[in-house]
Amino acid sequence: MARLRSFQRLAAHFVDIADFLLVYIEEAHPSDGWVSSDAAYNIPKHQCLQDRLRAAQLMREGAPDCPLAVDTMDNASSAAYGAYFERLYIIQEEKVMYQGGRGPEGYKISELRRWLDQYKTRLQSPSTVVIQV
Repeated sequence: MARLRSFQRLAAHFVDIADFLLVYIEEAHPSDGWVSSDAAYNIPKHQCLQDRLRAAQLMREGAPDCPLAVDTMDNASSAAYGAYFERLYIIQEEKVMYQGGRGPEGYKISELRRWLDQYKTRLQSPSTVVIQV
């Protein structure tokens, strides 16, 4: 949840240049599976979409201002983006512009912030246009 709060702060800071979306996928450490010793919630493995939707509400509570999508039970989004179990992406005009490492070790808000800072600088820089007459 600490990472979610960092993500939300980042989203609030760059709301003027980017749209943010959270996608809730398969639970990384279900309470009836490979349990993490520092798990903040008791979430069993999702047996149906309703289970996943209920669990996703916890994420919504952690980032109420960010749109939330929920992966299908066949984990199509997770498979397509190699999320397993958290990952950061920037997608621009249907092209992946930034792909962070797989979490938890590769989940680096600082890298995402750096990319967005550079992008914002490029947006604010006046472009030089040369016109030949």
